[in-house]
Amino acid sequence: MAEFDSLAQELLVQAETEQQRQQERDRALLDQVLEIYGQKYVAEQLKKAGKAEWSRESLNRWINGKGSAKMLTAAEEAQLRALLPSPPAHHPNYRFRFIDLFAGIGGIRSGFEAIGGQCVFTSEWNKNAVRTYKANWYNDKSMHTFNQDIREVTLSGNPAVSEAQAYANIKQQIPEHDVLLAGFPCQPFSLAGVSKKNALGRAHGFECEAQGTLFFDVARIIKARRPAIFVLENVKNLKSHDKGKTFSVIMSTLDELGYDVADADVSGKDDPKIIDGRHFLPQHRERIVLVGFRRDLQLSEGFTLRDIDRFYPTQRPTFGQLLDPTVDSKYVLSTKLWEYLYRYAQKHAAKGNGFGFGLVDPTNAASVARTLSARYHKDGSEILVDRGWNKALGEADFGNAENQARRPRRLTPRECARLMGFEKVGEQPFRIPVSDTQAYRQFGNSVVVPVFAAVAKLLEPRIALAVKKRRNNL
Repeated sequence: MAEFDSLAQELLVQAETEQQRQQERDRALLDQVLEIYGQKYVAEQLKKAGKAEWSRESLNRWINGKGSAKMLTAAEEAQLRALLPSPPAHHPNYRFRFIDLFAGIGGIRSGFEAIGGQCVFTSEWNKNAVRTYKANWYNDKSMHTFNQDIREVTLSGNPAVSEAQAYANIKQQIPEHDVLLAGFPCQPFSLAGVSKKNALGRAHGFECEAQGTLFFDVARIIKARRPAIFVLENVKNLKSHDKGKTFSVIMSTLDELGYDVADADVSGKDDPKIIDGRHFLPQHRERIVLVGFRRDLQLSEGFTLRDIDRFYPTQRPTFGQLLDPTVDSKYVLSTKLWEYLYRYAQKHAAKGNGFGFGLVDPTNAASVARTLSARYHKDGSEILVDRGWNKALGEADFGNAENQARRPRRLTPRECARLMGFEKVGEQPFRIPVSDTQAYRQFGNSVVVPVFAAVAKLLEPRIALAVKKRRNNL
């Protein structure tokens, strides 16, 4: 009998231990989901699994330990897991490793993951962009680190830290990788004088010239980790910023670090480093792309971004094909806003200026939208969908009721996702877990995804060669 009691007690302890482990797994899953979605939305999703007891209040009590410990049912667990991104098809058999700096919502990552890459480190400071990023890109915490302020890694905000200490911290925080991706912000470069250099104990080089900029943080990581290849992205005007001084510092820094930048000696209107997204999607969006190769690995021979035209789509989708057939009326401009934009454009047209809204005809297959900007949420003026507004009637009688019913509208966030290439009509939707305002900012700050998918494909054989050399310790 005692033996039976002992066995029963042992089984009971095992059951309690397993229950505790399950509760811990459930809580970890819930925390992961709540990093992305609000409590109200998560409670609604749990309700869909079949239990009416879920509410924002009951979920909040569980999170704060005010209610009894819970265990998710299999259906509830499945419902939560469906809110998280699945691993890519090649997981875990990755072909190369890359890091994603100033990642935004993952526009550059997409193309490099598509050719078999494994993202091992991501840095993005904007908390709302982080939510969207985590909602769409697989995050295996055993193989991937997420950082919000890159300066905590590079220690660039601490003047008391030596360069050696900074590099040691970078190596500790950022795993080895083959490719570095960075859509770094453009900040004014302060070119320090000799006295400041001496005061900092830095006689020369990028550690002085790029100090105080976020490019400096990228440069520190490149120097510390020595990736075989980097891809840097910025606005077209980076080349002319501060009369060209900013770009000059960037290029000389990359050269000093021991990298060859593709098409470095080309400038002017025919510069292949400037890529227009209109070749892939109906949006005029020019960005500068800097592709660099570690000089000692001899990877750059014959590479040019001119060859990106090999990956232009045979048939670019039209603007109209990216739109939903019906949208909520809240996206139609109010009478007051439309009149303001209309009169504003008239005023500047009379002065011979080009200021004004951008009205895009979705029935015209050749229509190309202006550049979507981060301010799109304010009035949508750069890309307005033409709903049949009669310009002649508007000039004669702006308040005409029939014409007013055809006022233009903004794009919806979902349509912005398509215009930027994050989503294709009829395919897996890009998750947008944030408000419309935040979504517009995120898409307006992002890149045209297929542009960087093409850059990734162009680099694919060079990356394969770099990996081979790494494995052979060359």
